[in-house]
Amino acid sequence: MVGFSVLSVLLFFATCHLAFAFIDGPLSNGNFELAPRSTDLNGTIVLKSHAIPKWQISGFVEYIKAGQKQGDMLLVVPEGYAAVRLGNEASIKQFINVTKGMYYSLTFSAARTCAQDEMLNISVAPDFGVLPIQTLYSSNGWDSYAWAFRAIYTVAEILIHNPGVEEDPACGPLIDSIAIRTLYPPKATRDNLLKNGDFEEGPYIFPNTSWGVLIPPNIEDDNSPLPAWMVESLKAVKYLDKAHFSVPHGQRAVELVGGKESAIAQVARTIIGKTYQLFFAVGDASNSCEGSMIVEAFAGRDTVKIPYESKGKGGYKRAVLRFVATATRTRIMFLSTYYHMRSDDFSSLCGPVVDDVKLLSVRRPRRLV
Repeated sequence: MVGFSVLSVLLFFATCHLAFAFIDGPLSNGNFELAPRSTDLNGTIVLKSHAIPKWQISGFVEYIKAGQKQGDMLLVVPEGYAAVRLGNEASIKQFINVTKGMYYSLTFSAARTCAQDEMLNISVAPDFGVLPIQTLYSSNGWDSYAWAFRAIYTVAEILIHNPGVEEDPACGPLIDSIAIRTLYPPKATRDNLLKNGDFEEGPYIFPNTSWGVLIPPNIEDDNSPLPAWMVESLKAVKYLDKAHFSVPHGQRAVELVGGKESAIAQVARTIIGKTYQLFFAVGDASNSCEGSMIVEAFAGRDTVKIPYESKGKGGYKRAVLRFVATATRTRIMFLSTYYHMRSDDFSSLCGPVVDDVKLLSVRRPRRLV
């Protein structure tokens, strides 16, 4: 009987050794700096499914070092020493321990190579999403993306898969710097009928990067990496941190980088006939995004356009939209009227910053008897 118990324990650890303990931040070998052994490589091609420490691969996967070339093209490694490239139908996966029922957000960096229509399948069963990466929001050659999921099991299988079919199997995207963060969905309060109005709750931002994190449209992600908010548009919005950008309030903000194709929205509980005020801040991220900007704010049928003249060096202004609720649910939305490019980089999309959003009911003054 004792021998049976020992055998059971050994079998338990044998089946669970691939699931790593969860801590907010980079996944185990999430930047791929721990390299495969030279005997597990044929040039750049990874030969064995477990050759990359802490990861399991499938299909045509390459281990790419910084400064490496493919013909005349310099392959861009987003961060550090190395990255992996996913060829046709190739994938990488890792198992981590999570808390059942909790929400999490993945952040990872991706760079295009020689394919024109690149996309990535991101999945943590049963959730999955398809993220197009052919639109570059920066001229560095890569962007960081966020994708969220809700844990159904205590062990999550994080899978990143390239569904592309190219003539050259080595024309897939580069993947680097994969991290995770627990999301704690905030609640509405008496001081703010909107949830997460200051955008402090959101995806992990790599501390050594200066380009922010893209949050894709909600059609690509059932669980928003920006709790309580939906990206109701064709293009992503960018999540910014105070360490690298000018932020009107707190430590985080949202940049509307895709004009009218880049919008955020939230539905708030309201009382029909009651008057409300929507307060918010509009500014620029101090990222050389210059020019005449306009942020359009919507509250149900009511709208206001807030102009902001940006010098690209930071700053903001306060705005308010007063409205009378016509339904028990009022949709609050923000978008940028115009498209903008950085003045020091005409291939990088940018736009106005929105932050510190508050929705309050207007109290009627008491009548004097």
